[in-house]
Amino acid sequence: MHLLGTHYGTYEVRDDGRGGQRLVPFRHDPDPSPIGLSLLEMADHPARIPTPMVRRGWMEGRERPGERGRDRGRDEFMPVEWEEAIGLVAGEIERVRGTHSSEAIFGGSYGWASAGRLHHAQSQLKRFLNLGGGFVSSVGTYSYGAATVLLPHIVGARATSQTDGPSWDLIEKHARVVVSFGGFRLTNAQVGAGGVGSHSTRQWLERTVRSAERVIVVSPVEGDIPDIEGRERIEFVPIRPNTDIALLLGASCELILAGRADEGFLARCTTGYEPFRAYLLGETDGIAKTAEWAARICGVPAAKIREIAGLVAGKPSLLNAAWSLQRARFGEQPYWGLIALAAMAGQIGRPGCGFAFGLTASSSIGEPIRRLHGPSVPQGQNPVKAFIPVARITELLSQPGGTLEFDGRTLALPDIRLVYWAGGNPFHHHQDLHRLAEAWRRPETVIVNESVWTATARHADIVLPATMPFERDDIVAASKDRWIVASRKVREPFAGARNDRDIFAALAERMGFGETFTEGLGEAGWLERIYAGYRQGFPELPPFETFWAEGFAALDPQAQAPRPHIPFADFVGDPARHPLDTVSGRIEISCETIAGFGYADAPPHPAWLAPEEAAAPGARAWPLHLLSPQPAHRLHSQLDHGAVSRAAKRGGLEVAFMNARDAARRGLAHGDAAEIVNDRGRCLVSLDTSAAIEPGIVVLPTGGWFDPVALPDGSVVDRGGNPNVLTSHLGTSRLGQGSAPNTCHVDVRRFEGALAGGGRDGP
Repeated sequence: MHLLGTHYGTYEVRDDGRGGQRLVPFRHDPDPSPIGLSLLEMADHPARIPTPMVRRGWMEGRERPGERGRDRGRDEFMPVEWEEAIGLVAGEIERVRGTHSSEAIFGGSYGWASAGRLHHAQSQLKRFLNLGGGFVSSVGTYSYGAATVLLPHIVGARATSQTDGPSWDLIEKHARVVVSFGGFRLTNAQVGAGGVGSHSTRQWLERTVRSAERVIVVSPVEGDIPDIEGRERIEFVPIRPNTDIALLLGASCELILAGRADEGFLARCTTGYEPFRAYLLGETDGIAKTAEWAARICGVPAAKIREIAGLVAGKPSLLNAAWSLQRARFGEQPYWGLIALAAMAGQIGRPGCGFAFGLTASSSIGEPIRRLHGPSVPQGQNPVKAFIPVARITELLSQPGGTLEFDGRTLALPDIRLVYWAGGNPFHHHQDLHRLAEAWRRPETVIVNESVWTATARHADIVLPATMPFERDDIVAASKDRWIVASRKVREPFAGARNDRDIFAALAERMGFGETFTEGLGEAGWLERIYAGYRQGFPELPPFETFWAEGFAALDPQAQAPRPHIPFADFVGDPARHPLDTVSGRIEISCETIAGFGYADAPPHPAWLAPEEAAAPGARAWPLHLLSPQPAHRLHSQLDHGAVSRAAKRGGLEVAFMNARDAARRGLAHGDAAEIVNDRGRCLVSLDTSAAIEPGIVVLPTGGWFDPVALPDGSVVDRGGNPNVLTSHLGTSRLGQGSAPNTCHVDVRRFEGALAGGGRDGP
C-alpha cells in the first residue's frame, strides 16, 4: 500500500485517472482530517521556491555587515546555483563562528515541517549545528510553554507528561462530572506532533458525554463545544476571557466555607495549603475569594460557581483545562488553581478523575493505547549553554548583552549575528509581528530552509528550497501512537528543491565534517536504522522489507498491554513510599521555590492577577478582547494555500467572528470587510456575526500568512489576517515566559480604501 504520513493524518495515494495521483483517507482512520487531502496541490504551486535565492541588498552589502539587514523583508531576491549557495552559507557560518564564536548563532526550528523521523527539519538542523560547534537554542513551545515550566514545581516533571494524564477509557468509566475550562476544541485533535495513524478522539469524547452525569464547558466561546453526537447534553457556561482563575478560586473558597474541603487528602498529599487557605478566606489581603467576589470578575453567577464546587466535591470528577488558558498573561495561574481545586475536592489519584490539561488539544492526549516509543535522528551535544524560552526571540535579537528572567534564572542574551531557521514560520506564531520584524533586521545574516515563500522566507537573506513530505521517503511514527507508516515519495522534488538532510550534509561536507554528519549512510540506510530501532523495542513488528511493502504496521492494542494507568494513584496510596519529584515530594499548593524567585507576576500560590492590558489607560480605546485559537482548516500556517483553507476564507480574507450586537453598534454586518485594530497593528478580515460569540469578544484563528501591505495614505495593514500583528510581546510571567496571545484588546471597524502591493506567492 502506498501511503503518505503527515501531522494531520495518514493518507492513501491513488491514481487520479488523469495520469497523476490523489490522496484519500487511510482506510483504518475512523475520523480522518480533510486538511491533508489538498497537500499535493502544493507540488508545483506558484508559492514554491524553485532554486536557492539570495537577497540583493545582502549580497551587495557583504562588506558592511552592520547594514546587511536594513531592507530585510522589503528587498528583492536573486537566484543562484546550489554550489554557490552552499558556499555562501558555509562561509557565513564559519565567518561568524571565527569572529564572534558559536554564541553568535541562533538555530530556530519548530518541528512541524514534517512528521517523518528522518526528514525532521528540527533534528537535522540541530544535528548540523551541534556537530559544527554549537548554537544558541530555545526551550519550550508556544503551545504549552507556561505549563512546561510551572507543572514540574507543582506536581513534578514525571507527572506533567501528556502521556501521564487520565485516559479516555477511565474517564468514560469513572468520571461522573467533567468540567472543561476552555472546552473541547475537537478541530485541534486533527493533528499530532509525530503523525496520526487513526483519529479516535471524537468517539472517545462522545462516549464520555454519554456516560457522565454532567459535562460542563466553561468558555468565552460556545464554539468550544464541538458538533458531536450528544452535544445537547453539554452545558455551556460563558465566562470573560482570562478570568478562569477567579472562578477556580471562588469555587475553592466555597469548599472551605461549606466544610467540604478534603482536609485528610490535603494533609497527606499536599504542602502549602494553609497559606492558600488564608488567601482564599481574605486573611492575607482582606478580600475573601467567595463566589460573589469571583462572579464580579468572571461574569459567571455566584450560584453557578457554588454549584460547580459542589459537583466537583460531591461526585467522581475530572477538571480539564485547554492549553489556551495558559497562553495568556499570568497563564500559569488557572493551571495551578485547577490542581488546587482538584486536590481540595480529593479527586486526585482516582481513576479517570482529578485534573487533565489539553484533552482534545492533540490527537494523542488521553488515548488508551500501547505507545510506540522509538528512535530518532541523534542530534549530538550542544557545546553552547546559552538558550532562551522560545517565545522570547524578539528580546534575544533586539537586546544583545541584556538579560532575561526565567524560572529563577537570569539568562544572558548573546549578541546574535546569524540566524539559521529550518522548519517553522515564526512570522506566523510569534507575537507582535511588527516588533519581531524590526528585531529580525538586526542580525548580519538570516538563512532559511523553506519549501514556500512564507513571511519567514521573505525576511531571509539566503533561502534554500526544501522538499515537501510527498517528495521524499520517510518513516512516520508518533511516540504517543501505535502506528508506524512507510511514508513514500509521491512526486519528484519540485524544480531545484532538496531534502533538509541533503542540504545539511552538503554544508557539513563543505565545512569538513560530512562523514560525521551522515555516518556514511544515505536516506535508505538511515530509514533502515531507524526502523531497526523500533523493532528492537517491539520485536512483533515485521521485517523492514515487509513493512515497506505493506506500507504500515501497528502494535496490537491488547498484546502486552499495560494495566490502565491512573495518574498519582501510587503517590496517593502511599506518599512516603512513592513521592513526587517536587522539592517537597508532594503536590505543592503553595511553592517555596517559586516564592524564592520573588516574582511579583508569579505569586507563591494560585492567585488572581488582573492582566495589565485590560486595565491600561488605553483599554477603552480597544474595548474588545481578541482570542486567537488554532485554525480548524490548516495546521498553524501550513497549507493556507490548500483547498480546505481557501474554502474557509471569504473573498480571499480570513474570517473573524464577533457578536452580532457588537457588530451592529459599529455599523457592521455579516460578510463586511473590516479591520481589527489596536496600537500595535491592523489586519484585514471578513466578518462573521453570531450570537454564539459572547459580547465583547472577537475570535480570529491563527495561521493567516503575514502580508503587510502599504495603503495610499502610507499606513500599513496586514491583509493576511494574522492576529499576531495585534498581540503583545509580553510573556505569561517571569516564571514561565510563555506566549500570551490570548490577552489582547482591539476594536473592529469597517475597512475603507483599496490595497496596493503585497503578495503571498513570491518574495
